[in-house]
Amino acid sequence: MAEEKDLLFARRRLERFSADNRRVITRPFMPGGVERFRKIIRRVLKLTDEEAQASLDAVLKDFEHRHKNIREVFRRHFENVREHLPSDSRPSLAHRQLIGSYFTLEYAVQSAAFFNPSIVLHPDQNGLSDGAARFILSFRATGEGHVSSIAFRTGVIDKNHDITFDPVSRFVETPEVVENPRYDLTCFRDKICELGFDNAISRAIFDDLSSEFTFKQLEDAIWYFGEKHKEKTNDNTIQTIKWLARSNYELRFRREASISERIIFPVSSNESKGIEDARFVRFLDEDGRPTYYATYTAYDGFTILPQMIETTDFLAFEIITLNGAAAQNKGMALFPRRVGKEYMAIGRVDGENLYLMKTDDLHFWHTAELLQEPMEPWDF
Repeated sequence: MAEEKDLLFARRRLERFSADNRRVITRPFMPGGVERFRKIIRRVLKLTDEEAQASLDAVLKDFEHRHKNIREVFRRHFENVREHLPSDSRPSLAHRQLIGSYFTLEYAVQSAAFFNPSIVLHPDQNGLSDGAARFILSFRATGEGHVSSIAFRTGVIDKNHDITFDPVSRFVETPEVVENPRYDLTCFRDKICELGFDNAISRAIFDDLSSEFTFKQLEDAIWYFGEKHKEKTNDNTIQTIKWLARSNYELRFRREASISERIIFPVSSNESKGIEDARFVRFLDEDGRPTYYATYTAYDGFTILPQMIETTDFLAFEIITLNGAAAQNKGMALFPRRVGKEYMAIGRVDGENLYLMKTDDLHFWHTAELLQEPMEPWDF
């Protein structure tokens, strides 16, 4: 029988992670459609330069202390509506910034809940004492309206298993969305077929694309098809191709933003109501180099879809749609390395039971083996 000194004991820590309505991000605000946009813009443009500057100063006084780059946010949000300006207008910098502020809202990303953590080794293990390890915690942060996003914390665990959490910044920010990511034609086409749109329209569009293509090239192929078949430009096949493309995207954070400032907030329509329950693993492939993957549930208010996040540095993230009959429902969790030659995961494929999933292609999950059904009353 092992002596007591050889046994490991769990110790409950006093630190608590909880909701916090002070942590806010900025989001584009698009009220009421095009005519509403134009009315707001016209009202702002009627202000004199002095009036516009005074109004902008008041906005900055109220909001600049909560955001590191609020002026840049106003610039981006002005660009979102620039096309609705009168053709003869030449707005001043103050007018442009003020217009951008009218199309900006704040969102408290963790005002409702802060839960469902996962933990991985930090990619940077430099500068630590012997036996210590730096880690990253991910959390599901839920805000008003029950929209969920991903937040991060960092810390160090030493050789005595004592944990020190890094200070949390009072700022949070969302990343730049890369507008022109690259897609693999084989994966993209297979997913369209899986969705039931393997037809003359999709084949004609894909025939104009190379084995790897950008979003802009996809748009050009769709436009070219529409020029030849104007009666089919609103076909569900084309709308589904666009939907799938927008569901796969890339994100880039500013290097200057600490990890606790980085928030992955829903971007695509299939996750518009939440990025739920991300489970990060530090994946070691055969070459020994780590890649961080997280499976999560995309929710649009009606349907759920398992997706994957890939990163090597927690600065740039690639968002990937998972394919196959087994990539369904919630609760998918990837193993941190291959077993033999196969990737493996567990998940609730049918929404009730636990399944073991295997594949030789990380993006496609076709088969699942039942592991366990509900057994206890709390599990029914």
